[in-house]
Order: sequence, then structure tokens, then C-alpha cells
Amino acid sequence: MGELTFFLRLQIQKSEEGTFIWQTKYTKELIQKFGMSSVKAIGTPMSPSTNLDKDEKGNPVDETKYRGMIGSLLYLTTSQPNIMFTICKCARFQPDPKKSHLTAVKRIIHYLIGTVSYGLWYPRSNNFKLEGFLDADLADDKEDRKSTNGTCQLLGNTLISWNSTKQGSVALSTLEAKYIAIGQCCAQLL
Repeated sequence: MGELTFFLRLQIQKSEEGTFIWQTKYTKELIQKFGMSSVKAIGTPMSPSTNLDKDEKGNPVDETKYRGMIGSLLYLTTSQPNIMFTICKCARFQPDPKKSHLTAVKRIIHYLIGTVSYGLWYPRSNNFKLEGFLDADLADDKEDRKSTNGTCQLLGNTLISWNSTKQGSVALSTLEAKYIAIGQCCAQLL
């Protein structure tokens, strides 16, 4: 059968130094599928000034199309964890998407145009030091005042797990939000 180079839309390249996994072909198909082949690339998946909310007065958009875009982008996080936070933020509005939410999703695709060849590098190593990193905000969600945290876990220099989650309870301080995130990060490490 030969060496594995393509599996479930993941492109795999092995070398003496390690393994590189990316989804260039899938990313290009995604960009074309949603009719954004002719747009320019931008440097960030979401503007720092963007603050998504329910936008109850906004114009509704096709739920099926919006959910399809979110699902396609979530699969892309397999090799591009750098877009995880932004996609998860947009995924919260799948039950009733508005034009402002669709604009945020389209911005992610604009970003992908410039990062088509990004992927994950797994270097060959004997370093098995397990580390976790995390961050959390305080009451970022305007609707329920819950915090969002993101964690990533590394084995040596290799990213092995990552997530972005809205916390289950309302934190009353930044410290409390960080403690909740630490608990989730430690649980993942264990």
C-alpha cells in the first residue's frame, strides 16, 4: 500500500526530522465551496474589536449554510488550532445566525486564504516533558457573563491537545476564571 500521505483529508509528510500534517487541499476546497476564491487574505481570524452577541435585531441568514461553514471550519482545526477560539465563538450562534455572525465566519475564511499551507509539525524527539498552557477571560460573553478559556497541552515540543470552552459557571473574578481554567487544563493533562 505504501507510506501514508493522505488520510481523511489530512496530508501527511514524514521525514527524518519528524512528521508534518496539514490540510492545504481541503482548505482550498473549502474556500472555493463558499465562493471566496477571489477575496484577499487578512492577517487575523477575528478583529480584536469584534464583540459577537445574539444580535436580535440583525438580519437572519440561512441556518443550513451557516452550520455547514462552521462544521467545515471545525474540521480544519485538526491541523490549524490557531482558528479554534474564533470558530468556537461563532459556533455559539448556530441556532439563530445573523448577518453579523456570517460576516465573522467569512473573516475566518479570509484569514485562511493567507494560511493555506499552515499545519502541525511533530518533530522526532526523546523529550517527553508534559506541559499545559491556558488562558481565560472574565465574563466575556455579554449574554450570560460566563468566561471563556483556552488550553493546550504539549508533549515535549509537540502540540497534542487543545480546546476553547465557555466555562460552566460564572466567575466573579479573573482569578476565579483562571482557577477554573487550571482545573480543566490539569484534568486534560491527567
